[in-house]
Amino acid sequence: MSESVHTVTSLPTERPRGCPFDPPAELIDARRHSPISRYTHPGGKPGWLITGYDLVRSVLADRRFSSRKDLLNVVDFELPPAPPGEFLLMDEPDHSRYRKPLVGKFTARRMRLLTERIEQITTECLDAMEKAGPTADLVTAFAKPIPTIVICELLGVPYEDRASFQEQIDKFMDGETGDEDLLAAYTATQDYLARLVVAKRAHPTDDVLSELTDSDLSDEELKGIALILLAAGFDTTANMLSLGAFALLQHPEQLAALRADPTLVDKAVEELLRYLSVAKSFMRTALEDVEVGGVTIEAGTTVILSYNTANRDPERYADPHVLDIQRDSGGHLAFGHGVHLCLGQQLARVEMRVAIAALVKRFPTLRLAVAPEDVALRPETADIYGVKSLPVTWEV
Repeated sequence: MSESVHTVTSLPTERPRGCPFDPPAELIDARRHSPISRYTHPGGKPGWLITGYDLVRSVLADRRFSSRKDLLNVVDFELPPAPPGEFLLMDEPDHSRYRKPLVGKFTARRMRLLTERIEQITTECLDAMEKAGPTADLVTAFAKPIPTIVICELLGVPYEDRASFQEQIDKFMDGETGDEDLLAAYTATQDYLARLVVAKRAHPTDDVLSELTDSDLSDEELKGIALILLAAGFDTTANMLSLGAFALLQHPEQLAALRADPTLVDKAVEELLRYLSVAKSFMRTALEDVEVGGVTIEAGTTVILSYNTANRDPERYADPHVLDIQRDSGGHLAFGHGVHLCLGQQLARVEMRVAIAALVKRFPTLRLAVAPEDVALRPETADIYGVKSLPVTWEV
């Protein structure tokens, strides 16, 4: 193997100062050198880091790469298989067995039918925010409650349980919770979902989880599916809404363009998804020797796929580090690609279109209430990047 292959010694944990929306500079530099780099996982296992758009996309579509948790070769001990139902960390046929019953419940058409309810939820959140104003934390007043209410209603989580559910999900997704508290939050969420599945079997209601109890899936499998849907349906969209609002406020010319032409909201959402890529990376393990980008990835080797640099690849997007809500951002990898393409992508799109359009219209003088460098961000160690708190204010 050629010694000219680029090497990345460690994954960076900080973004450039003053550039909270850009990937860490070392990752951008790695992609500039080569779309694929040698990398050694923290456990000492050899691996690869793939930062280029075409190569990331090709690996995601290649069945010779596995998503299985127990095949991840990144630490010096064996990892257990994914729990029943948690299909993101599985291959075929297990992956399809869990995903297939869900596909028809998250189609673009079915999600569009939810638009009126999402508009109502958004209006209620913005009404409360305006009444309590003229200052607010956009994370707690807007970005978190909208997707939380939507996904909880879809899956049939009782209204009175939503606040505690959101709190537990926050703890095991924020990248800063200690191991003991992390385990406690995860266990509490698992226990709650187990009780919820039993309740849905006994007394089905008009929701996705109740519909799934009519399948051949066990209670344990339904609990795992519910965990994936609830965590993904809440956390990723919440962080896209808050970080997306922050990005627009920091790019006033783009915000002004959206205010001047609300029909740009669809393009704005796709560009924000590309530009921010809050689900920063995923891992795959080679099932056999595979040639990728001129190098051979040996069987059993785990590669890191960097979504945020792939979506900033100048060979795919002109001026990739520029936020341009009028560009064609089609083909971005914010939702992944291949058989594991995000199941809830259409729901996320509808929520973002409705929520961002309503926020921009309702608060024409919205601005940050703190200096941009004082906005509290999630650490790069979090699975999903985002904003912890976004203080804003407006004229009354």
